[in-house]
Amino acid sequence: MLAFITNRLSTPTVVFAALLGFVQLSGCASSRPTYTASGKAGHVLDCSGTARNWGMCLEKAGEHCGRKGYSVLERSDERGKMVSATRDSVYATTTTKRIMLIACN
Repeated sequence: MLAFITNRLSTPTVVFAALLGFVQLSGCASSRPTYTASGKAGHVLDCSGTARNWGMCLEKAGEHCGRKGYSVLERSDERGKMVSATRDSVYATTTTKRIMLIACN
């Protein structure tokens, strides 16, 4: 059944549907525990991509630290380009890698 549907849809439609699904799955910031240079516990927050923004990193920091608050120790913002192609089409977009290191107060 899936092959039938895929054969009936144009390539741009399939690509758009795949990208839409990816954007929906990447809606919030991710985090992982780490240690700061001083040995204190911290969190690396990743809010990269076109569907994310710095506000999502700040929201995730608030979830981790709550009322104690937090300090932003480092912040990185790198812009790049992404190109993907098939034999029938080419898709190009810009992307942003946003990483923030925080420590709870």
